[in-house]
Amino acid sequence: MFDAKSLLDQFLGGAGGQTASRQGAGGQRGGADDLISRGRDFLTSQGGGLAVGSIAGLLLGSKSGRKIGKKAVTYGGMALVAGLAYKAYQNYKTGQDQGAAPAAGSPSQAPIPLEPPKGTGFHPEEVPGGANTMAVTLLSAMIAAAKADGHIDAEEQRRIFGKIDEAGLDSEAKAFLMDELRSPLDLDKIVSSASTPEVAAEIYAVSRLAIDPDHAAEKAYLQMLAARLNLDAALVDEIEIAVREAEEA
Repeated sequence: MFDAKSLLDQFLGGAGGQTASRQGAGGQRGGADDLISRGRDFLTSQGGGLAVGSIAGLLLGSKSGRKIGKKAVTYGGMALVAGLAYKAYQNYKTGQDQGAAPAAGSPSQAPIPLEPPKGTGFHPEEVPGGANTMAVTLLSAMIAAAKADGHIDAEEQRRIFGKIDEAGLDSEAKAFLMDELRSPLDLDKIVSSASTPEVAAEIYAVSRLAIDPDHAAEKAYLQMLAARLNLDAALVDEIEIAVREAEEA
């Protein structure tokens, strides 16, 4: 099996693999300033904000040069998605306990956690099938979302396949991406991957990260996805807030 987690990092959090490998003794992470500094170093090497790599840029139809915020770049791809979903879920639960609906567009004061706590369904080690299986699920969800507005036609596929050939990916990773691109949009497949409510929230979060719902087809896709995943509207609102914070941080 190819290293799906590494591929997800390339799509969403290019500096993540570096920060994860530089933990101090006893598993302690460096301070927040250190993490942000590493992120800035990576951004400088990339010539500005982190636009997802050349394959992902084509794949996700980065019409507006889609970027993830400078602070969010310090996360690995899976850590970013899990952290966003965990934060959104915690805010949702707080609102439920207090009997108050979230204020749409109102940011939470709590930061996105660098890693969801162990013992929760959002921690990669707690996900059924393990972290790599979860990464495959998230990659498939991103590619499905990218198909929502129909921009990946046959010509676009050929362009992306060319980038894949140039990217130095192993044969399994190439085969995975090409198969996902060639396959028609299959919402049933994406929904069936949601083995737990936590995974469902992460699938929605990564789908929202993949696209800006500025077209009717994209909005309709996200609405249908949320409904099929049985996500409460208040939780969807919290995920939207968390995603916007990640893009702006």
